[in-house]
Amino acid sequence: MSHDNPLLADDTLPAFSQILPEHVAPAIDAILADYRAGIDALVAPGAPRDFATVMLTQERLEQRLARAWAPVSHLHSVADSEALRAVYGPAEEQLTEHAIELGQNRELYAAVQALADAPDFAMLPRPERALVEHALRDFRLSGVALDEPARSRFREIGVELSKLSTEFSNAVLDASEAWHEHVTDERDLAGIPDSGRAVLRQYAADQGLDGYLVTLKQPSVQAVLTYADNRGLRERVYWAYQTRASDQGPNAGKFDNSARIERIMALRHEAAQLLGFANAAEESLATKMAVSPTEVMEFLHDLAARAKPVAQRELATLREFAHAELKLDNLEPWDVAYASEKLRQREYALDEEQLKPYFPLPAVIDGLFGLTTQLYGITLAPRDGVDVWHPQVRYYDVRDADGRVFAGAYVDLYARNGKRGGAWMDVCRARFDDGGQRQLPVAFLTCNFAPPTEGKPALLTHDDVLTLFHEFGHGLHHLLTEIALPSIGGIDGVEWDAVELPSQFMENFGWNREALDLFAKHWQTGERLPDALFERMLAARHFHAGLFLVRQLEFALFDFLLHLEYDPAQGARPLAVLEQVRKQVAVMHPPAWQRFPHGFSHIFAGGYAAGYYSYLWAELLSADAFGEFEEHGVIDRATGERFRREFLAVGASRPALESFIAFRGRKPDPEALLRSHGLA
Repeated sequence: MSHDNPLLADDTLPAFSQILPEHVAPAIDAILADYRAGIDALVAPGAPRDFATVMLTQERLEQRLARAWAPVSHLHSVADSEALRAVYGPAEEQLTEHAIELGQNRELYAAVQALADAPDFAMLPRPERALVEHALRDFRLSGVALDEPARSRFREIGVELSKLSTEFSNAVLDASEAWHEHVTDERDLAGIPDSGRAVLRQYAADQGLDGYLVTLKQPSVQAVLTYADNRGLRERVYWAYQTRASDQGPNAGKFDNSARIERIMALRHEAAQLLGFANAAEESLATKMAVSPTEVMEFLHDLAARAKPVAQRELATLREFAHAELKLDNLEPWDVAYASEKLRQREYALDEEQLKPYFPLPAVIDGLFGLTTQLYGITLAPRDGVDVWHPQVRYYDVRDADGRVFAGAYVDLYARNGKRGGAWMDVCRARFDDGGQRQLPVAFLTCNFAPPTEGKPALLTHDDVLTLFHEFGHGLHHLLTEIALPSIGGIDGVEWDAVELPSQFMENFGWNREALDLFAKHWQTGERLPDALFERMLAARHFHAGLFLVRQLEFALFDFLLHLEYDPAQGARPLAVLEQVRKQVAVMHPPAWQRFPHGFSHIFAGGYAAGYYSYLWAELLSADAFGEFEEHGVIDRATGERFRREFLAVGASRPALESFIAFRGRKPDPEALLRSHGLA
């Protein structure tokens, strides 16, 4: 009964405190049974073949499922437990099987095709036509045209891939939480600033220990690798972090993702070939802006040719500095962040610790929201009394200029146990206008910042500020949609290599004086970020831009080549492919025991398979889009309104390139990316 199971309640927001693992299976069973019955009625002989019956029925059924599954999926990421895992995996398999079954339903495909073939199809509004066109493409990518036994095999592959993806991310989380080092002598943490030591002290206190606990949570790894004078500690943290979930390192073999990588790659390749694609890279481009693997490879190689010489010069300078000033005869990977920070301090007299007091998290949030008001005329107001999964979580109503609430956002910012690392935005509710009823869009905004300590608010690094702005950009793309059909509204259905445009676009404001003045104020004195410090920040903005770019290119090329050149006779060969890529683009080669692929959740457990290049592709678009704001004084309401109208509001109702041109008045300028890194 729905009143007994919070996942079956039709509430505006999820009742997180009431959701228990035992609710998941019954809810999913009940919803899927209703979903199948709804589709059967839709495809029955004599049922109408109009947009409302064929398309809106599907959107309605899908939204009921999404309302139940979104909170479960979110809890799996932010409040993981053995009990939840036990029900999450089987439910996810069920959902995958259901999605493929739906995608292979030929009667449903025929009903959608009938809409596209109808004489009045061209008269439908653009969003409605786009929804039909996307649906037909997705049918083809789900194997609707396959005959047995290929049809059943494709379905089996989808279910197994879903299971492997969950197992992969679980292994990374488990491996991250399995390693820690208890430090009782503060001298072992020399060089780590007070803010970093406070976090390590808090981790120890959380476990009932005295002293400090070094862990593989992001704030800890960052503090040690960037600041610890103790080279042995840096090496041990690097070793533990870079061998997570592999056959190497402190827990060698215990959480090993090696076999999962092999199986994932074999299944992706087989699935792509069943659909008639040469490989999984080619298949992935069916839903992206890039039209061919050649275009992607040329884009990446062109960038590499420009970035690598710069990176080589940067590394040579760093080696000289490390040798002369830090007495490091051999610069190892666990020395790079440490030596870079020391060099940056010398070159620009800029220390992240000098900046952190100016970025107290509460003020950064207020400033980010204030900036959003200036750009788009919207306000975010905290609402108390909303049911959340942890006391640190806040909920905000999003109001338009007339005060009307049109969206909402959950904000969960601190690292803790049971929460996977990284930062992300996800959908809680999609905008959906269904007859007289309107479902408002609601987002999850999740980060892993160091929490407040000992009477201090959480103090962010400038990188943390950029991360927050980035994820909030994704959030705005979802919240500001004016497309009321969930499958093509907000971020849904947008080409994957364009979906990072709004997020990377927002990062630019983290470098703008006017925007910084909204929040960059000392947490104790209220003094704004001094001009001299800001000038040093700007001067250091492109510090090691070459090294940063070749690292991104290494990830992007590894991912794309892994999928493009997969050969069943040889297997995935992830380490061999990575070595091949490093010979092309890397300037610093890690030790043979490093196992970067085994923790690369983006491509093995996220949505970035054969698509990691999209970060760089979208960065080009976002840098060029921000150029339009720079031409009009940066924080310009009129330009903001145009960006909202032409890009953020339209979702996938038209191709991303068309939206970009509508805003910018021309196609993207390839030089924009190089300019944004100071390499043009």
